[in-house]
Amino acid sequence: MSSFYILGIDQSTQGTKVVLFDKDGKIIARADAAHKQIVNDQNWVSHDLEEIYANVIKAARQVVEKAGIDKKQIVCIGIDNQRETTAAWNRKTGEPVADAIVWQCSRAKDICRRIGEDGVSGEKVYRRTGLKLSPYYPAGKMAWFLENISGAKELAENGELALGTMDSWLVYKLTGGKEFKTDYSNASRTQLLNIKDLIWDNEMCELFGIPMNALPQICDSDSTFGYTDLEGYLNKEIPICGILGDSHGALYGHNCRQAGGIKTTYGTGSSVMMNTGETPFFSEHGLSTSLAWRIKGKASYVLEGNINYTGAVISWLKDNLHMISSPGETEELARKADPNDHTYIVPAFSGLGAPWWRDDIYASISGMSRTTGREEIVKAGCECIAYQINDVIDAMRKDSKIDISQMCVDGGPTRNKYLMQFQSDISQTEVKIPDAEELSVIGAGYLAGESAGYYDPDDIYKAITYNFFETKMQEQERSEKVHGWNEAVEMLLKK
Repeated sequence: MSSFYILGIDQSTQGTKVVLFDKDGKIIARADAAHKQIVNDQNWVSHDLEEIYANVIKAARQVVEKAGIDKKQIVCIGIDNQRETTAAWNRKTGEPVADAIVWQCSRAKDICRRIGEDGVSGEKVYRRTGLKLSPYYPAGKMAWFLENISGAKELAENGELALGTMDSWLVYKLTGGKEFKTDYSNASRTQLLNIKDLIWDNEMCELFGIPMNALPQICDSDSTFGYTDLEGYLNKEIPICGILGDSHGALYGHNCRQAGGIKTTYGTGSSVMMNTGETPFFSEHGLSTSLAWRIKGKASYVLEGNINYTGAVISWLKDNLHMISSPGETEELARKADPNDHTYIVPAFSGLGAPWWRDDIYASISGMSRTTGREEIVKAGCECIAYQINDVIDAMRKDSKIDISQMCVDGGPTRNKYLMQFQSDISQTEVKIPDAEELSVIGAGYLAGESAGYYDPDDIYKAITYNFFETKMQEQERSEKVHGWNEAVEMLLKK
């Protein structure tokens, strides 16, 4: 086919974007649809599953119309999704039994504490799944559905309950309920996959009280997951043939396919991920072990650190403190701030993720002086993103003994040149930024194109160009800043 297009769906925390790739792997059009963030007085965070699916269909139609292409030329679909966000629905009717529990939400913390009370189960969970026992992961969220949502247990007993991550929900809906599947990257984030045997772990399912018949079929990331006509919009059904969790999609989009490749996604939260090759590598410094993907029957593993609040700190500055009217203001304000101000923000709004894994502490602002003002608070908000990511990079260096000299980055906050230079300075690594921001969906789209035989992996990455930031800060200044950050974190950890 001389001209064709691939549809990429990125279902993320704040909204859904759909893009069209041309035959050279370039994005020619994009459509976005935001969905509501449902937050109650207990700080539980939820999403409306039906709203998200409706947005997928709406954005897919809009992007085709915006591009002005013949929709008959769309050959396949790739999907990346917000990970750990957990859905529950009636497999027979397709009706959600409740809103999805978003990855940020820690409402399952009591369940996880109960499981870990014996002092043995937590370590067993980690050794089986590569993940620290935490309400961050879907296993606890699935258990919460079963224990708290009326009718969920009855559906499970009748074999009619579906529990899955957002990719499974979208595949189910896009295929008209014909397919209930997930890929290995998403399955490895549930805390229910045996990381070595690559199957749902029966003992983990029993520990959390999850019936295995409520879980999706696990497939290679480049499988054909089913066929869809986007609710009748397309003239014929086309295959969904590439699925990756969003962070895994970004790793693939950055072409970090070999051991040692590392990327950081700056989104609502952040995922710092290092490809460690074909063998699972267990961390001694608070990181997670997951599958990068399984492609053509071959599994690749990663070390990963997940951070709850990075880009969301900027949203907090805008929506809650009203210090900025748009994220784009943060760079100029940070540059105007007093460089000698010692304000630190530790954004533990829902606890601290990697490498600390503490859901029982709260956010703090420390080190302020009488002259600390708007600019200094905004600067501290930007810098806390870099400090948190550096904590994870430091843990990766200790675990892997690899000298991390370069890090690929993506996401909206990478437009902030102050933040990118500060990240390079604090982490002592070259920061590599692509000219495209949509790395997660680029990874999923490229994988789908390769799976369907339309893209050559050796040529497709030529569609992306890069900019670089190199370390400039003197070591003494860096050490003083990192020491101040460590003190601010320790102050919280001791409470």
